[in-house]
Amino acid sequence: MPFIQSPLNYTGGKAKLLSQILPLFPKKINTFVDLFCGGCNVGINVQSNSVIYNDLNRELICLYNTLKNLDKKAVFDWVYQIIDKYNLSLVSLHGYDYYGCDSSTGLGPYNKDKFLKLRDDFNTKLNEDYYYYVVLYVLIVYAFNNQIRFNAHGDFNLPVGKRDFNSNMATKLSSFIDRLHEQECRFMCKDFRDFDIEALGPDDFVYVDPPYLITCATYNEQGGWNIQTEKDLLKFLDRLHQYGTKFALSNVLRSKGKENSVLLQWLSNNIDKYKVIPLRYTYANSNYQTKDKTDSSEEVLIINY
Repeated sequence: MPFIQSPLNYTGGKAKLLSQILPLFPKKINTFVDLFCGGCNVGINVQSNSVIYNDLNRELICLYNTLKNLDKKAVFDWVYQIIDKYNLSLVSLHGYDYYGCDSSTGLGPYNKDKFLKLRDDFNTKLNEDYYYYVVLYVLIVYAFNNQIRFNAHGDFNLPVGKRDFNSNMATKLSSFIDRLHEQECRFMCKDFRDFDIEALGPDDFVYVDPPYLITCATYNEQGGWNIQTEKDLLKFLDRLHQYGTKFALSNVLRSKGKENSVLLQWLSNNIDKYKVIPLRYTYANSNYQTKDKTDSSEEVLIINY
């Protein structure tokens, strides 16, 4: 059965690694905790009795809650209404020629002014209701590389992208909503240090896919993840182990001539507790952005079972 794909092109998504990491998870999972859920590629494909999706990005969590709580038809109706209201392109209906564009150069020249109007309206809207978050989804779809980014003032600030709400995006969104509606799941917006470990049981499982300390990504540019945060996370994992809760940590040991000395030292100190499983690396698996697509990184899954 093919994996369900996230409707978001979230930096660090594990879509390309699912075939490697999911078979390594415990066969019986009561509650699956996706501690840094991001695009939800892992949690949406895990077999468990329930799922907790957690992420510090409040807008992301609220968007997922919207997709979970709204009827799928209502979501799609609003998506197409917003596209029509702002006169954005819809190549799946009209084709590229209709907009004076082609697939190689993309739809940016046609959509730019319309996208900026949509972005301005979104950034000045105060009522953060379900419609607001569907507008956010449309913004993401028409934004550069389908990314999500807010500035220090809380404004969505990505420029226009090359693509639109094509049939592939529509299929991803439809399948994702269907799965969310099937799942017994809930969404949280907590710092991992505030997560209640004691609420977990022996059949629960925590998947941890944090920002990678030694790589360059948008979430690392302003010191959002540093050595102290890395150490705090490793202490958190030690506590999980002490409570008898299984976990799996995705990370890289070495990349582009750098090595994560904090993580390597932690593994050295816990050689009898934790197992390191190498993963086959490709550029598409990367949890960071790099211009060197030939770069090979030592990506691993670290487990305590």
